[in-house]
Amino acid sequence: MKEYVKIPAPLNQNVQLKVVDGHFVTSHSHTTAFLDFTTMKTRCSEAHGVATLLSMRYSVSTPVDTIVCLDGTTVIGTYLAEELTRSGILSYNAHRTIYVVAPEYINGGQILFRENLELALRGKHVLLLVGAVTTGLTLKAAADCVSCYQAKISGAAAIFSTLEEVAGIPVAAAFHPADLPHYRYYRQEDCPLCREGTPVDAIANSYGYSRLQRS
Repeated sequence: MKEYVKIPAPLNQNVQLKVVDGHFVTSHSHTTAFLDFTTMKTRCSEAHGVATLLSMRYSVSTPVDTIVCLDGTTVIGTYLAEELTRSGILSYNAHRTIYVVAPEYINGGQILFRENLELALRGKHVLLLVGAVTTGLTLKAAADCVSCYQAKISGAAAIFSTLEEVAGIPVAAAFHPADLPHYRYYRQEDCPLCREGTPVDAIANSYGYSRLQRS
């Protein structure tokens, strides 16, 4: 694998996506690069920068009562709630503020919310926040879950997305495929790297990646 390359966001050069090329396997696909969101999700200045970019995608007519943060994006979600509130986004919560919550993961990735968090979901206008959208399967699963609480999905936001919508849900993103021209993703059975015999470099998920030892 090569060293990380930093890709600046078109609308804010201070927000930079770290990318390393290679052959990576995720739960739903094979990719030609790993997108490292670690500092964006943990460093306040970078999280705020990403949140500011995402907030620009929403008009004041978009109602948001709750931001559901997937993939460890809670810090970004907190700043996004702040930016949306500042811009005048509608919130129908009694306290006129936006809830920021994260789900619990069980049974191989299924998500749920305990009873104490239902007040932030039931009947609320929910914005889903994720790290990356490639196949859209993770986002759809999250949408199906919050719909069980009779939540109304206002949209989805992502640091990076290959898709403009998933199951009718519009996806706003800070980075797009045009910003990463060498990035590709494939279903396992369609992966040309596998067909060419290129070894897998690492297993990856939203937490990072684990290199595979070469024999």
